[in-house]
Amino acid sequence: MLPYNLDASWKSFFETEQHKEYFEKLMIQVENEYNHDICFPPKELIFNAFVICPLNDLKIVIIGQDPYHGEGEANGLCFSVNDGVAIPPSLKNIFTEINLEYDRVFFPTSGNLERWAKQGVLLLNASLTVRKDQANSHKHLNWNTFTDNAIRFISENTENTVFLLWGSYAQKKGAKIDRNKHLVLETGHPSPLSANRGLWFGNNHFNSANDYLLVHGRKPIEW
Repeated sequence: MLPYNLDASWKSFFETEQHKEYFEKLMIQVENEYNHDICFPPKELIFNAFVICPLNDLKIVIIGQDPYHGEGEANGLCFSVNDGVAIPPSLKNIFTEINLEYDRVFFPTSGNLERWAKQGVLLLNASLTVRKDQANSHKHLNWNTFTDNAIRFISENTENTVFLLWGSYAQKKGAKIDRNKHLVLETGHPSPLSANRGLWFGNNHFNSANDYLLVHGRKPIEW
């Protein structure tokens, strides 16, 4: 199930994890889920976030909860949907915030965020799989151990990475981050419920992340 085209910079992390008891059990559980239910994303895209964004290129980590659970939506990147799929409400609010920060009027026609991932944004869901039409349905699997370990590995093996933690769930996942060597930005979730309560818009995370990258001699993200 592990991707054949994973960049070598992730090799030590995946080699370490795949020999742990929890991971072996997790892969069996995931295989069973896909054999008995319709699950997303497609099996070959489960680790897509790591495939598209090599560790050596990583600049920013965005943490989501679990993949979109509608037919044809999920592509293995948090907050991202396939081309041709209606842009979800949370992603609309993300695009709106970017427009506010950069004083522009540009709304993408596609919610596919591969263009961010290819620039060094790891779009990591806490759980990498889900059953069709059942949000958070794989919370009983041990994906959280895997993604907690990934976050810790990134914190220990990169320098001056930006972590964007939106909502309480993502913020709890951020407990493993060394805040002395990385920038951690926290705000409310971009969902309509949170945004309408004034907990999303005006957070300036996209500008702040790029300013931090520039200060550390790195190319900013073209949001």
